[in-house]
Amino acid sequence: MDKKILDLYSDYLISSFSYITATGLSAALDGQVSHDAVTRLLSGDELDSKQLWLLVKPMVRRYERNEGVIVFDDTIEEKPYTKESELICWHHDHTKNRSVKGINLLNCLYKTDEVSFPLGFDLVKKPIEFCDIKTKKRKRKSTTSKNELLRARLAVCQRNQIKYRYVLTDSWFASKENMGFIRHDLDKHFIMSLKTNRTVALTEEDKKQGGFTRIDQLEWQEHTPVQAWIKGLDFPVLLHRQLFTNKDGSTGTLYLACSDLTCDAAGIEAIYQKRWSVEVFHKTLKSNVGLAKSPTQCIRTQSNHVFMAIYAAFQLEYLHLTHKMNHFALRSKLYIGALQQALKELAKLRGQSASA
Repeated sequence: MDKKILDLYSDYLISSFSYITATGLSAALDGQVSHDAVTRLLSGDELDSKQLWLLVKPMVRRYERNEGVIVFDDTIEEKPYTKESELICWHHDHTKNRSVKGINLLNCLYKTDEVSFPLGFDLVKKPIEFCDIKTKKRKRKSTTSKNELLRARLAVCQRNQIKYRYVLTDSWFASKENMGFIRHDLDKHFIMSLKTNRTVALTEEDKKQGGFTRIDQLEWQEHTPVQAWIKGLDFPVLLHRQLFTNKDGSTGTLYLACSDLTCDAAGIEAIYQKRWSVEVFHKTLKSNVGLAKSPTQCIRTQSNHVFMAIYAAFQLEYLHLTHKMNHFALRSKLYIGALQQALKELAKLRGQSASA
């Protein structure tokens, strides 16, 4: 991995407001770096979470805290017009409640009160092709589930001795296997949202007798978590019902499960609020560092471009710490500076035309 070209490419991702190409980067640098050198970086060895950790490790060590949290979530970057492959294929998008064609990316983010840094990522690939018996359509599937990828990524975080206390996820990752792994294997805590049809027992005796109730049918007291046993778990959790109001004035309900029995309602809500950092990270990937703006066609260059985008998002977070500006404000500043320079260049060209 050529660190110099890697940094130039990530700077290009942050600075560009158009499509990302090796030729475009070479032209922006007046040919100081050839487009072949950039192409070699993209098509060379696979850039994965191991290389990302080496790049972000110094900053993580500087800002990590015992009360830090690790956030998991996935996102889909739609690629409707790109040739289908094991990387670019059909995935169910729960935000749209339908399947979309694109790249499914699982991100692992480290969050403290000060920073949000990527610790690792996994590209959800579907190499196995099969024919669906019911629909008679050709489909693809993965060899490893996203929940298995989450546990493997957490095991890596444990080996890297990252300081944190909680793992935060949405309901998609709130499986009993993940919960048990976090508590028993890692000796950490979790706060996860639950689907309304999840069943719990309010006492250990009810648990033994199979007396489970859906969480949306429980009697809730405002700001008072309930200790309960989730079906399939051998330890109790705190259940909290959070009521919230959306921007459009509508109301919503969020059911949260917290394995830390010392938390209160305010603490659970405050900690889980940090999960929003991964949504901001996904917005940055899609809007600020050109995740979808590379016309690459082969799997290796596509996956390495994703790596570059994640690294560029990390660089933006570093600039945020330095300049106290959010990612969109930083990009706006770059755009205004580029626009001002373009106007000066245009005026110069007009002056040359008038004197000719």
